[in-house]
Amino acid sequence: MNLLITLLAFIVALGLLIVVHELGHYFVARLCNVKVLRFSVGFGTPLWRRALGRDRTEWAIAAFPLGGYVKMADEREGHVAPQDLPRAFNRQSVYRRFAIVIAGPTANFLLAILFYWILFLHGVPGLKPVLGPIAPDTPAARAGFANGETIVKIGDEPVATWQDARWVLLQHAVRKARVSIEVHNDKREIAWRELDLSGLSADHLDSDFIKAVGFTYYRPALKPVIGDIVNGGAAERAGLRQGDEIIAIDKQRITKWEQVVALVRGHPEKTLTFEVKRGGAMLPAIAVTPGSVIESGQPVGKIGAAPLVDRSLMAGLTTEVRYGPLESMSKALHKTWDTSIFTLKMLGKMIIGEVSLKNLSGPITIADYAGQTAQSGWIAYLLFLALISISLGVLNLLPIPLLDGGHLMYYMLEILKGSPVSDRAIEIGQHVGVALLFTLMAFALYNDINRLISG
Repeated sequence: MNLLITLLAFIVALGLLIVVHELGHYFVARLCNVKVLRFSVGFGTPLWRRALGRDRTEWAIAAFPLGGYVKMADEREGHVAPQDLPRAFNRQSVYRRFAIVIAGPTANFLLAILFYWILFLHGVPGLKPVLGPIAPDTPAARAGFANGETIVKIGDEPVATWQDARWVLLQHAVRKARVSIEVHNDKREIAWRELDLSGLSADHLDSDFIKAVGFTYYRPALKPVIGDIVNGGAAERAGLRQGDEIIAIDKQRITKWEQVVALVRGHPEKTLTFEVKRGGAMLPAIAVTPGSVIESGQPVGKIGAAPLVDRSLMAGLTTEVRYGPLESMSKALHKTWDTSIFTLKMLGKMIIGEVSLKNLSGPITIADYAGQTAQSGWIAYLLFLALISISLGVLNLLPIPLLDGGHLMYYMLEILKGSPVSDRAIEIGQHVGVALLFTLMAFALYNDINRLISG
């Protein structure tokens, strides 16, 4: 079932982002009176096609889905009927050609802005940025942060949720900067901490950089009482039920859920003896053998059980970020701009080696995140779509031949020199572009496979 949801979520995401991108090219081409011959989602042999409209534009869905294209009348690519020559793409002014090409990435940015506007208008739930125990000998410990403090502002940026805090901290971490952070404690006392992020390495950014900084999420102490149980998991197979209170594991007294997690994770495929109280009465000892899963390259135990959570306790740790229509649009524009610039910075740092190429993701990882966010709800899925739409827009603007950015680079040169770039230069550029894109795809697929193997 999870695999089916992942596939459907990936297909919907990919299809939507490709269609929106190509519709950007299509509508601006029509606005410039350029004849469109084909609108294709995917490459290769068409699986479905139909000719529509006055120009009998062919709308197609092709066999290889990772992309799409809009084919226009162009004398460089085939015969153009005499009556259609004024509408050929190659006969348009450089400014019209520029507008048609840049319209694709622009459509992706507009889609992200729309999604963020909807989300900010509706309200985005999140955990308040309350700090848990601070890891010793870390930047956070040296700055004096304390358990229970709430992050209110990072630099000049107010933060309301952990998601906001992670995003702003990541931008400072990439720059390896010092940043002032405003925190409040449970007595509403205000303090400022100077967090030095200059010591973080590229490896820290590859993993959970929040952990490298020394921050942990605040988690209220949970009783060792079972809430949800996964069907078919080790807990269910052993006979554990919702509401069972775990008194001891292997004779070790249990007083909070964290102890259960630590013991289970540390004993993959090893039988543990649970002493359990059910309905006020002690049960005979129950043997539970945790399953084994790979996390960060190491096997850890899982029994498929979650703690019983006191909703009133969690209510004080959650919030919802919501704005009015105009402020939501302003926030959406700001978020899209910030994410675009940050993506470019990360790409630049990958090129010069300050950030590892492990951060590149391919279709397998994207599909995995599509499935995870779809199962988490429409808000998480929409956030995922907005991020991927921005990434697609930025990627297509890179000055690499074969991408939109490569064509825009040629048009900029044409504007500067007053004449088109030579066919020979374009041909060489295409070979370079193929090599670069193939290399990027190879790295992305390698990272995907490596993530699958390492868990």
